[in-house]
Amino acid sequence: MATSRLLRTAGTVLTATALLISGCSSGSPSSGAAASRNPASGGTASAGTAPAPATSTLKPLPTAVPAALRPYYDQKLTWRECGVVGFECTTMKAPLDYEHPSAATDLKLAVSRKKATGPGDRLGSLMVNPGGPGGSAIDYLQQYAPQPEAVRARYDMVAMDPRGVARSEPVTCLSNAQMDDFTRVDQTPDDAAEADRLTSAFRTFAQGCLRRSGARLGHVSTAESARDMDILRAVLGDEKLTYVGASYGTFLGATYAGLFLSRVGRLVLDGAMDPALPARTMNRDQTAGFNTAFTAFAKDCAKQRDCPLGTGGPEEAGRRLRALFKKLDAHPAPTGGPRTLTESLATSGVTAAMYDEGAWPVLREYLAEAQKGDGRGLLALSDSYYERDPDGTYANQMFANPAVNCLDLPGAFSSPDEVRAALPAFRKASPVFGESFAWAALNCAYWPVKPTGAAHRITARGAAPILVVGTTRDPATPYPWARSLAAQLSSATLLTYDGDGHTAYGRGSDCIDTAINTYLLESTPPPPDKTCT
Repeated sequence: MATSRLLRTAGTVLTATALLISGCSSGSPSSGAAASRNPASGGTASAGTAPAPATSTLKPLPTAVPAALRPYYDQKLTWRECGVVGFECTTMKAPLDYEHPSAATDLKLAVSRKKATGPGDRLGSLMVNPGGPGGSAIDYLQQYAPQPEAVRARYDMVAMDPRGVARSEPVTCLSNAQMDDFTRVDQTPDDAAEADRLTSAFRTFAQGCLRRSGARLGHVSTAESARDMDILRAVLGDEKLTYVGASYGTFLGATYAGLFLSRVGRLVLDGAMDPALPARTMNRDQTAGFNTAFTAFAKDCAKQRDCPLGTGGPEEAGRRLRALFKKLDAHPAPTGGPRTLTESLATSGVTAAMYDEGAWPVLREYLAEAQKGDGRGLLALSDSYYERDPDGTYANQMFANPAVNCLDLPGAFSSPDEVRAALPAFRKASPVFGESFAWAALNCAYWPVKPTGAAHRITARGAAPILVVGTTRDPATPYPWARSLAAQLSSATLLTYDGDGHTAYGRGSDCIDTAINTYLLESTPPPPDKTCT
């Protein structure tokens, strides 16, 4: 398996595992959505405990399109070839600020589609989003979209890069060289000086985003992207939205359902998030999710003759991996080039392989090499995680991700002292990843734009049937989140994949794929609480 393809799964990056990512975004009732802010979701709770889930509910927008937005809904798209066989591309206008739309500040959002191939009657458009936040929906559609021929035959497959992402006026923060430095910063500080260097890196990153991205930084919320999706639905000529969203894309889809009840068509939310959770709870849950995935990897590794983490099972494997991280913290490993493998880069490399059990054999190989002092393999995994090309160029995902997250939800922590107080809970959630995940969740404390959203429930009462999909050992979107979202959405059916890895659709389960395809083609959800393997 090529390292560059290890992160091809639908969810892309969502978690607090990288230095700049605060955790899953959870609610953005801005731009017309009327959910009230949950006072418990900010950084004022006692440092060692996580705030309670929100009880406020996202309220729908008025059904009628406001007069000020009518020009956007009435626009005509001009399609053109875009260099990928079978696909065409266009740009769509959307207001930077939905409360104060102005042509002078319009955004141009990139859209791509592949028309229905037939046979059979065309069912309309099917939008896809791979998650992140910050993953390019267009790249996903053109390269990896898992929808099978039967679905592609009946739908025009459509993707729009969300505002601030990839081709849609991307948020930028650091130069490539600065980003190389940023990813190397120690994310498990051993003393006050190292903690100061970490917080200084967060501040530098945040100020770089403000300096390079300007006003856009305050208008990349999930609620605004959901409203962009409704404009696209309208200009494509669809009465209702049909959509497949993975990972963060489930939050985007659920937000759409909560805002536009009467326009919900067939929505698949795969690798579901729980929008009712505040940031600290989400980060801790996700820490436990990656521990579940690591436990599964360790058990599998112990059965292999080439396991570099021993044959004693998860506990021994965790001790050996922590020992490797500690060694790299003191003495980064050479990689055959100017860069070395630090503890932080090794952690992101191991994290990357947790998304897909297909990467486990490669991870075993690269861990063995790192133990012998060769850091090239784990560095390649880390680069794949950060979307760093061999020429040193970074995609914008790692910039868009915190821009959305820190706007959608108040940060998990407000100070290093709060992180220190919460470390025991995070270490309990994962002895391997807990410390680095906790410190990573501090980044939004230094964000230059105040959050516009808060944790909230989404019920979408009155919407058409929605299909929520959860994987039992999903690291990035833990299975309890799928159960919670399915319980919140009044018309949802939960479909469970009993397996490993992030998301379920198109990953090898005929049972899952058949259930989802039947729903998309016939509008018939599976029986309640159906479980597949």
